[in-house]
This record gives sequence, C-alpha cells and structure tokens, in this order.
Amino acid sequence: MTTTQLAGLLPELEVIRADFPILERTVAGGLPLVYLDSANTSQKPQVVIDTMVDHLERHNANVARAMHTLGSESTEAFEQGRDRVAAFINAPSRDEVIFTKNASEALNLVANTLAWARGPLQIGAGDVVVTTEMEHHSNIVPWQLLTERTGATLRWFGLTDDGRLDLSNIDELITERTKVVTLTWVSNMLGTINPVAEIARRAHEVGAIVVLDASQAAPQLPVDVVASGADVVVFTGHKVVGPTGIGVLWGRRELLEQLPPFLGGGEMIETVRMERSTYAGIPHKFEAGTPPIVEAVGLGAAVDYLSHIGMDAIHRHEQTITAYALEGLATVPGLRVLGPLDATERGGAISFELDGVHPHDIAQVLDARGIAVRAGHHCAKPAHARFGVQSSTRMSSYLYTTPTEIDALVEGLEYTRSYFKLG
Repeated sequence: MTTTQLAGLLPELEVIRADFPILERTVAGGLPLVYLDSANTSQKPQVVIDTMVDHLERHNANVARAMHTLGSESTEAFEQGRDRVAAFINAPSRDEVIFTKNASEALNLVANTLAWARGPLQIGAGDVVVTTEMEHHSNIVPWQLLTERTGATLRWFGLTDDGRLDLSNIDELITERTKVVTLTWVSNMLGTINPVAEIARRAHEVGAIVVLDASQAAPQLPVDVVASGADVVVFTGHKVVGPTGIGVLWGRRELLEQLPPFLGGGEMIETVRMERSTYAGIPHKFEAGTPPIVEAVGLGAAVDYLSHIGMDAIHRHEQTITAYALEGLATVPGLRVLGPLDATERGGAISFELDGVHPHDIAQVLDARGIAVRAGHHCAKPAHARFGVQSSTRMSSYLYTTPTEIDALVEGLEYTRSYFKLG
C-alpha cells in the first residue's frame, strides 16, 4: 500500500498509542505486544482508568439513595455518564439511554419484555420475528426463547457467498405478520456493514419494531440512532475503550414507555404496596438495583475520548488498516478470508482460514510471537456453518493499530505455514 493510500491513518497515531498503557508491555519472553483482538475487547486509555480510579478513591457512594456529599457526587457522575452516551449516539433524550451489564442483557431485556407485553406489542402465535444468519449468539438465542414461549415463528435472512445479507427475499421475510426485525449493524465474524436504514424502512412499512445490535458498529462508525431507523439500539462498553460490566440500550421513548419492567427491585419503582407496585419512568424503570456506577463513569470518559478524536477519523483509520490487512493476508498462500474483500464495505474484524492448520494452532503459534488474535466460532456458529467451517482465526484492528503490527501478523502467518511444513 502506498503512502497516499495510508493517508487515512490517524495522524496522531503514536500519541494515541501512548494513551494505552497496555500497548507498552512485552509478552512471550520480551516480544512487543501486537494486540489484534479488539473486536473481542478493546484496550483502555489512561483517562478511562484514571477516571474510574478517581471515582472509587474520592467519590464512591451509592446513587439516588444517599443525601450526603459523596452520594450527590456519585449520582452526578453516574448521570453525566448517561449524558455523554446520549450525546455520543445522538439520542433525542438522555432518558432513552438505559444502562445494562452488557449488550447481551440489553437484547434479553427487549426480547423478554416483548414476550410479556400486552396490547399492540404483544407477540403470539402467527407472529414472526426476523433476524439474520450472521448474528452473534446474543442476538439469536433471546429471540429463539421469545418465539418458543409465545408460539411465534423465527425466520432469518441468509448470506451470500461473499458474506453479505441476502436481501433478495426481503418482501417474503418482512410481511404484515412480522413484529420484530433484529440484526447486527456490523458482523463480528464477517466484518460486513449492513444496510440497516434500508431494512428498517421496510420493517416500518409493515409496522415491525427494529432492534439493532451496534456492538461492533459503535467502536468504529459514527452512530446516530435516529438516522439508523432503528427503534432499539444496543452496544457494549468494553468494545468502545470503556470498562466491562456495562452495556447500553437506547430505545424510542414511545416504545420504552409501553414495555413492562424487565427486573424488579430497588429504584425501578414509584411506590410499593403489598397488594401491587407502580413503576418509575424511563430510564429507571429498567435499572433495578444498584447500577454499574463506576462503569458508567468510565464509559462516559471512554465515549468522550473517542468523540475528541472523532468517529469519522476513527472510521477512516479502520478502513485504511483493514485494506492494508486484506492486502497483506492475500499474499499468504492457502489463506481464505471469510466475508467481503472491499474494506469500504466492512469493519475491522477479519476472519480467515489457513489450509491445513487448525485456528487454535494458528493462534498459539502467533501468541508465541507476541501476536494476540482470536480463534474459535466467535459466538457466530450459524455464520460459520454457512461457510462450511467449524471455526476460524480472527484478527481485529482498532484506532491504535499500526501497519507494522499488520506486517507482524502476515510474517507470523508465513512462519506458521513453515512451522507446519505447508511448503
């Protein structure tokens, strides 16, 4: 790739890398860490670490309960985290942002409350939920449970040979019987960026609710929940340089107000009597018990960090690094990339096969050279089955990934071929 083609890299890349202390460490007996597993979890900048430590050291208290100074400070910091997330995703209202423990819980919240809903949202026999074959298990299993419990039917979009959604039968899948259409914005296995607004328009024509898993999109694309066309958008904190233990559910106010609570307990109530309870308004109706306080504070710092760099700039960097990686991987004999080969149509996760070598063996050989990748089914077994493989190796870049690290990966794969005597 030429210097001109690499112009999309973040100009302050070395400064950004210095923000992430873990990138300075060595592994495998002194080799520099080459971290290519960011689709699994991103690394954390010092500002996120410091913000969380400061909260625990100086402001730690429960929120919305204590009237003392620490309680007020903690509540303010927690709600500022909500404000920052709302701004990051262009939510019309901060009250539409609900904190969960991860994206999986957020998706289960939606599926379960729809199973319990009454009135127009009620799902039953004869109704249809539509998903896709490229989903993470977190966006398949909750809907399987929903349809099993309600008598509804689960249907799905298939995949083309190049790893895109097969939309040729969209009018057969999305009909007046369809109540929910749920899909990933960016595939965690194939890297495919899906035309979510187009699918949402079709779903809304028949009155269906659209649930969008943005776990892989939020780290690398500018996310505008309104422009997406979705009714619900979820993502997880640990993939956007934030902490584990916190996820985000954004939903249209009208929808959230109609859904019943997911969990019962403290803070989600208006009043409790032995005969019955009434519930708080959104978002608190869906945030029973002590929330992930320091995690919300850390997530607020994380999305501020990304916003300061600029999501458009991060997206350009990801496209540039992905194009460089695809070009390098194409030079490795016997290697097949699963998913689109055009970097402008995909995210930074690249899954691949190497003829004659099991993905776990590839990952172990690379790890011995200081290179961290993922091997397995990536919680996307149906997508692997579609391409006739049990598992794959996946490299995934992020805003701190350099061309030199991609070169190390390609060299490591060439070494792997020689290690297993593949010629």
